[in-house]
Amino acid sequence: MIFRYTILYVQDVKATLDFFNTAFGLKTAFLHESGDYGELDTGQTKLAFSSIELMQQLGKSPAIKPVTNPSFEIAFETEDVAAALAKAVQAGAEQVQEVQEMPWGQTTAYVRLPEGILVEICTAVQAP
Repeated sequence: MIFRYTILYVQDVKATLDFFNTAFGLKTAFLHESGDYGELDTGQTKLAFSSIELMQQLGKSPAIKPVTNPSFEIAFETEDVAAALAKAVQAGAEQVQEVQEMPWGQTTAYVRLPEGILVEICTAVQAP
């Protein structure tokens, strides 16, 4: 068994892919001609997006409004958290937590994307 992908449900797949391109420097790997499904180039495990409309057509019941109290987060690792945070905010993300040094040696910051997705921007966890 391998972890192949995560699909997040969004209102506008292309706009979300464009946001991730601008805010985090990730490239679009695939966008279906319908505009209802797309993937980012994130290595072996894909980060994908599906439109809420498509999920409704498939009989699923996705949340329609952006979540203000998320039950998950996604994280992007970088060597320069402050620069990545500034870039994400400039692209339209809402800053949730400023850059902080964690007791375990990791630097973190958090943003919320326009779709309500919570994103951690962090350095690698340093081995003791």
